[in-house]
Amino acid sequence: MIYFLSDAHLGSWAIERGYAHQKKLIDMLEEMSKDAVSIYMLGDMFDFWMEYFVHDKSKREYHPFCKELRKLAKKGIHVHIFTGNHDLWTFGGLASLTGAEIHTDPTTITRYGKTLYLCHGDGVLPLKWKDIYPRRVRKQIEHFIFLKKLFNSPTLQFLFRCLPPAWGNKIGYSWAKRSRLKELANPCPYKGEKKEELVLFAKEQEKMNNHRDYYIFGHRHIELDLKLESGSRVIILGDTFRQWTYAKLDHHGNLTMHNYEPETGTTEGV
Repeated sequence: MIYFLSDAHLGSWAIERGYAHQKKLIDMLEEMSKDAVSIYMLGDMFDFWMEYFVHDKSKREYHPFCKELRKLAKKGIHVHIFTGNHDLWTFGGLASLTGAEIHTDPTTITRYGKTLYLCHGDGVLPLKWKDIYPRRVRKQIEHFIFLKKLFNSPTLQFLFRCLPPAWGNKIGYSWAKRSRLKELANPCPYKGEKKEELVLFAKEQEKMNNHRDYYIFGHRHIELDLKLESGSRVIILGDTFRQWTYAKLDHHGNLTMHNYEPETGTTEGV
């Protein structure tokens, strides 16, 4: 089996009982490891991740999770981590701690005769998005694009890495907490086929003859399994801090969505 999950937001100040959250995620990975060939984590597994020029003692909080990933890798399971918009500031440290392969860009893979487009999903837009959305939404998108460019600036990344970890983490986790509380107070549900950016992107790719059997995203914290006219399916994974949803691809190329049920330690299809 090949498993896909995303958006754990480990360490979030807006998630109560952080240790229990991490333990539940580890239990979920243990369950997957029974038949997993590969596990793909499509971004925002951490609510904030920055690798400073000096040692950051606070990273000890994530040692159980990182240890589990190394354990999976030693079993021969291929572990992949995609950076998201909360944990993009890795410069080799995360790979060293986990033994995982780190992806900073969207990737298309072929497994079991199926092509899969894998991406966190932040900033993924159709080419003509300015013609699709009203002015208010365009302003929001432009603001997000500006922040994404800012966060990816090598100069600003260098300066932030120079900060004492206690200072940098206070800034990062405070920012992330505001984002999380805002989302919980005003959740953004599925927008429909004509407005959901990730769906529009996939449709556009299909029209451009860039066919994939599955488009798999995280980021949105909603669960979606939508079949397009081309036969492709758009999968949005939900999250692993509230919904505990994930997808798996079997050796026949069939992809299914599931919930992790911690009470029994088993999984149920949805």
